Parts: sequence; structure tokens; C-alpha cells
Amino acid sequence: MFSRWSNSHHNKENDSLQQESKIVLTSSLIVAVMRKYNQIKELRAAIGPLSGRSLKYCTDACLRRYLEARNWNADKSKKMLEETLKWRSTYKPEEIRWHEVAVEGETGKVYRASFHDRHDRTVLILRPGKQNTTSLDNQLRHLVYLIENAVLNLPETQEQMAWLIDFTGWTLSTSVPIKSARDTINLLQNHYPERLTIAFLYNPPRIFEAFWKIVKYFMDAKTFQKVKFVYPKNTESVELMRSYFDEENLPTEFGGKAVLEYNHEEFSKQMSQDDIKSANLWGFDDKLQCISNGHSGSDVAPEPVCLAPSAS
Repeated sequence: MFSRWSNSHHNKENDSLQQESKIVLTSSLIVAVMRKYNQIKELRAAIGPLSGRSLKYCTDACLRRYLEARNWNADKSKKMLEETLKWRSTYKPEEIRWHEVAVEGETGKVYRASFHDRHDRTVLILRPGKQNTTSLDNQLRHLVYLIENAVLNLPETQEQMAWLIDFTGWTLSTSVPIKSARDTINLLQNHYPERLTIAFLYNPPRIFEAFWKIVKYFMDAKTFQKVKFVYPKNTESVELMRSYFDEENLPTEFGGKAVLEYNHEEFSKQMSQDDIKSANLWGFDDKLQCISNGHSGSDVAPEPVCLAPSAS
């Protein structure tokens, strides 16, 4: 009898402690959320009045990404965001159209995959061994276009993308110059913070190690931690990659079961349709946006599709 009462009493004490722990945990989470919300408000006030595309760009989610990228340091986040707004006002990434950069994509060296990862993130496939041009500026412009396109196609529940990098055919002669690699890393880190969830470098050759030893010093700690090397004979690295991707969707060149072939013509059609979606999103009210057929930078569409001003 005493034993039963003792156990019952002990169980009630445990239940009470668990309830108290849940209340404390919930309260702590609420405090943390409110603190971050207030920091977002403070950052918005610090950058001052915005208008046009800058206002549209600076959503609460956007401000949070900049704060996260600088470990919630308000001054550093403000400086970073201001630099991005300045860059976007001059580079105008939202205005790049597929027909302007399509020549860069003819070999499928970078393209948006038709599948998502296990968490419904957009996937970019990069194949540096398929390099086909020499203009570093246009190569970067092509990448910016595809990053913008990847963001455009994120589901509402996701903010990040994943990269799969295939090193088939890669040699030092086809690799980008160190300066170009640095510019690419700086672009991703400084102007698209917290947009990359992970980048898998699949089966890079031994000679890549020399290139990597230099390139990795351009990365901040957060970006560096997102880069993972995968080797077919290294079970741990393969399992890590497959924890992000369904084997049925993963292309055979990454050790999966899907046989995917890049079709430039079909991809161009898809990008041209996305150009229309992008123009509507950004609300190009000041002029008609004419989208060409997207086969190459020099092609002119006989019947371009013109968008009427978006009602935003």
C-alpha cells in the first residue's frame, strides 16, 4: 500500500517537473522569438526608408537572413544589407533575361534541376567540366540569373537551395581562374546570405585539392561548413548526400538511379516562362518587358512575348 502510494506520488512529482520544464522551455522560445522580431524591426529602422524594388526585396524574412549571416550583429548586418542593395541597384539581377545568358547554358554547365531535395528545396546542378565560354563576366551573370531563378522557384515553406557539383571532365585547364572563384564565393556569401543550405562536391579529382586549398580561404566559416566532399567509395560521405536526396531522383552521375540528360531547348523554354513570372513578381510597371525565345544571346525572337505592366 505504502509502496503504491510512494510510486504514485513519485509519478505525480515527475509529471509536475515535466510540465514546469515545458513551461520554462516555451517561455524561453517565446522570449527568443520576440528578441529576434525586435532585432528585425530595429534593422528595418536602421536602414531607413526604402522604395521600389529595394522595399520589395527587404521582407522580414530577408532581414532575418542578413542578421543570421552576421550572427545577429545589427551593425554588421546593416552594412551587409546596404552593400547588397547598392549592388542590386547597379547590377540589376532581377532584370537579367534568359536570352541574354543562354549561350552560357548550352552545354548544361549550370542548370536548375527538375527535382527538389527531401525538404523540397530547389536544386542547382553545376558541371564545371562542361565550361564552354571565356567571358568571366557573362559566366557570373549566368550564375546570378540561375540563383535568382532558383529563389524564384522556392516553395513558400523553403528559403534555401542545394547545389550538386559534378566534376566529370574537370581539369585545371577547364577550371575558372582564382579571381572568378573568389567573385562567385563573395557573391553567394555577401548578396545571397543563408540561401545555400549545402553544396555537395561529387568525386573531385586529386588535382582539385591544390585549387581547393586556395579557394577555401575566401569562404567564411558558415559557407565552409556547408561544402561537403562526396567520394563513391566513402560510405559516410555518400550516406550524407543521400540523406538530402531521394535515390530515385538523384542523377546517376551522383550515384543515384535517375538518368537525366540536359536538353538546352527545353530548358530555354522553361526559363523564358520563368522570365515572365519574374517580371510579374518584380512589377515592371515602368515599361513593357519583352522576352525573347531564349536560344542564345544573339537570337531575336520573331514573335517576342510582351508583358503588360503588372498590377501589384
